[in-house]
Amino acid sequence: MPGLKELSKRQELMSPGHRACAGCLPMTAMRQILLTAGPDTVCGCATGCVEVVTTIFPYTAWRTPFIHNAFENSAATISGVEAAYRSLRKQGRIDRDMRFIAFGGDGGTYDIGLQSLSGAMERGHRMLYVCYDNEAYMNTGIQRSGGTPRGTQTSTTPVGKVVPGKTQYAKALTEIMIAHNIPYVAQATPGFPKDLSDKVEKALATDGPSFMNVLAPCPRGWRYEMEESMEISRLAVDTCFWPLFEVESGKVRVTRKPKEKIPVVEWLKKQGRFRHLFKDENRHIIDEIQREVDRNWEWLLKREELSGS
Repeated sequence: MPGLKELSKRQELMSPGHRACAGCLPMTAMRQILLTAGPDTVCGCATGCVEVVTTIFPYTAWRTPFIHNAFENSAATISGVEAAYRSLRKQGRIDRDMRFIAFGGDGGTYDIGLQSLSGAMERGHRMLYVCYDNEAYMNTGIQRSGGTPRGTQTSTTPVGKVVPGKTQYAKALTEIMIAHNIPYVAQATPGFPKDLSDKVEKALATDGPSFMNVLAPCPRGWRYEMEESMEISRLAVDTCFWPLFEVESGKVRVTRKPKEKIPVVEWLKKQGRFRHLFKDENRHIIDEIQREVDRNWEWLLKREELSGS
């Protein structure tokens, strides 16, 4: 696996000068992923924050072959490109080893693009799908998505006397992908760049489909100061709200086990989208979120033990 020093010497494949917000971790994730993948990579991206800020006509920040597709079909597009590549390789018209990555936000992955993602994984295309999960439809006004956590204030889950933000927990997307029995599934976040890079390398070396769910904090939608993005990213892991783990050929491996598990309240209180939870009438929601985090963490550790990792 390439070290961070080696990665830092590679050509940047996501150019500077794009129009992302300051402190945008989806763009940090793009840089880390593309540095690992290298220039012989074909990328597709669903409509969303990353596509909008990197492809304002007539400019592009992508230094790889790039396809912008509709909100719902990033996986279908790249699976078609991968199939065409295999045909051309068989015909002897291409002799380069190429890699294929489809990107989508949580809106384009948890929700709108889930059907095409499921189909691409089930068909067995050799491709990596990356969900950059900033936990809402940030590009169009911070509406709730299937990836939005319980208790979050968004423009479509406003806080009032009757409803204290989103009432549902986030969809267990990573678990859904594990259930497809594909060779490689992982969770990562830019706050732990070596962990993310190692997982990208493994995913792209897999002989078959792979999926990564990458938590990518958004200062605009999560309501924190832009310089705190990396701290927020790391804190999500060390509270076990966003565990770092991988499932490789059925074996579960937790790639970071905090020495001291931090209470989830420490993560919540740094974000304005959860400010209302600290009112007396809503504090029970924090307790319920903590119990859900604890339950998921203990089950993950048990699965690691049972899988023999």
